[in-house]
Amino acid sequence: MEGLPKLPGNDFANRLRQKHHVPQSFKYINGYPIPVRPECGLGGERLNEDSIQFCPEPNGGGNNTVLYDPILTYGRVRHLPVKPYRPHFVLYDQKTLKFNAFFRQAVPESATETYRIRYVHILYFLEDDTMTVLEPTIENCGYPQGRLVRRGKKLKNVNREEFYHWKDLNIGIDVEMHGYVFHITDCDAYTKEFLLSNGIELNEIELLPPDPAMNERSISQRQTFRHHKMYPVPDDKLRKYLEYQGKVLHFDCVLDERDREGGELMTYKLFYYLEDDTVSIKELKENQEGRDYFPMLLRKQKLPKNWKENPVSHPSIFLEKSDAEVSEYYSPKDLIVGTTIFVYGRKFLLLDCDGFTRCYYEKALKLVQPDRVRLDSSPKRAPRLEVPSYLGLGTPEDSLASYHSLVPKSPKKDVITYLVNVNKFLRYGCVLDTAHPEDKIRKFVLSLSLADGTITIMESSIDNSGIRGGRFLSPRKVWLPGCNPDEPEYYTAKDFYIGAIVVVFAHRFKIVSADLYVYRYMQAHPEIFSSMAIDSVRNYLLSEGHLKDDLRQATEEEYKKLDASSPNGEATDQDEVQKRLTGFDIADPKAPSPLPVSSPARGSPVPHTTDTTVHPTPDATGHPCPHPIIPDEELRKAYHTNEPDELAIQAYRVPEDQPFSPQGSPTHGTKKGSKTVRFQDDC
Repeated sequence: MEGLPKLPGNDFANRLRQKHHVPQSFKYINGYPIPVRPECGLGGERLNEDSIQFCPEPNGGGNNTVLYDPILTYGRVRHLPVKPYRPHFVLYDQKTLKFNAFFRQAVPESATETYRIRYVHILYFLEDDTMTVLEPTIENCGYPQGRLVRRGKKLKNVNREEFYHWKDLNIGIDVEMHGYVFHITDCDAYTKEFLLSNGIELNEIELLPPDPAMNERSISQRQTFRHHKMYPVPDDKLRKYLEYQGKVLHFDCVLDERDREGGELMTYKLFYYLEDDTVSIKELKENQEGRDYFPMLLRKQKLPKNWKENPVSHPSIFLEKSDAEVSEYYSPKDLIVGTTIFVYGRKFLLLDCDGFTRCYYEKALKLVQPDRVRLDSSPKRAPRLEVPSYLGLGTPEDSLASYHSLVPKSPKKDVITYLVNVNKFLRYGCVLDTAHPEDKIRKFVLSLSLADGTITIMESSIDNSGIRGGRFLSPRKVWLPGCNPDEPEYYTAKDFYIGAIVVVFAHRFKIVSADLYVYRYMQAHPEIFSSMAIDSVRNYLLSEGHLKDDLRQATEEEYKKLDASSPNGEATDQDEVQKRLTGFDIADPKAPSPLPVSSPARGSPVPHTTDTTVHPTPDATGHPCPHPIIPDEELRKAYHTNEPDELAIQAYRVPEDQPFSPQGSPTHGTKKGSKTVRFQDDC
């Protein structure tokens, strides 16, 4: 087997092996790598040399596994695992010895103390044998605290250049660093365990000496606390703030300065805040005519009763006063309706108060506020200046804004109406109502924007007439004739209908046609338009043949009502309706249009095609098919185009004097810009 070549099929290795780890052949002993014999094979398997087959043959005899294999008798020898080597800085990483100490600091320039005792913590870092000194923070101590000595190795003996080691630290010894002498009094539990485990005997624990300055402070604090317990302060600001937060007393007051030159009677609002006993006085808008805008006459502050009274020790060069200089402030008991208070030399008369203030006085102070004080009739104020007339510059709204403010602001717009009706227009066809014959042939399209109420007028061009066409009126609002220029009224949707006269800058336009969208908008908003306006547009569209679906639906609904009202078979009303409907053509445009000769069957009022109908001959005066078919592309283009040649609903009428083709359809010329109208091929 050993002589076979190493080819696939000749290898008898373990195919079930899952671990393929290579054993280590080097180990660290005392920090040095030394090659050793592997204890196991590939993937942790036992080596072949450990098998009993490799036992030596004693005396040249055979392989007696029972006598010469001690493992079977005593078992395999267990070798303890060798601990891995770890460096010093890894072994003592983040391990610190903590000692409690103090040092004495002299205070030479103080009359109350001669020295201070300052408590510190000495930290020894085992990883690099460095030391630092930290002082814990004491509130309001009066001197800087924190790190007193930076971290580093500290010299123990300068001459020999010896540094402090953790073996040199113990309780009850003095440690000198950078001129400070620290006396160690105690250490923490880890430090005690570490030193004892390394054979160092610890000294007895010492008590920290008291600090005279801190003792005096604690005594004064205890006396102050005992005084507050025995004699509680009546004015608890925190309790008062939490109880009266947001509660304000309201008073109406007046300032009467009519006794001096230029003075007058002015009204103010006085607020008393119960949470902190402060007062503020607000100036009302009615006092701001011709004056600078000052919203607050007195900002929120405590109001002294006698503001001129100063103590003898108060320096006269200071204008501001503290609570120590003011003897008494105004309180709620001093604010009674009908009394006069002094606000830094000004007399304010309290006229009235609100309901909350009266309830507070009755329940909390057991006082009843008098009724409102009625003043004598004050002289009438000067009337407001009249708004000047409109001069014609810009819009009236812009001119009015420049009157109200020195820096005019743009007028406010109805944003909601604009967003709802954006890109929505009502289009009307109109002509000039004038006596000049050259203007009677001019055609116009008037568009009303529902978003902002502006009107745009476009004029159609007429060949060989000298009229170029184009924009006649840019989008703008148009006044109603005879309105007040100072308060103008503009044309709206309700002012436009068939036959209406629209006056635009001395030009009279007469509306003669309307768009189909106008009628749909009138149906959706009947509260805006009058019945006459809706009827005029409906009649016009019926005459043009654009409401066949509406007419068919209305006829069917009316016929159903008549059918329900006559259940006994009386067809008199239906026959009468049928006779009246014979003049209207409401049949389906895709089907042929027969002429009925007999009454239809009972059911729908729409004429049905039967065998008893008589078709007209091609020699008739009119076309036998009264349903012209307008292409959808041209119909859509007509409703959404700005070409004012004729309105969309006028563009597809067939002239009466137009000749007919041999097939019965009217012939159309090849004139440029003409509309294409074709009839059914099966007519």
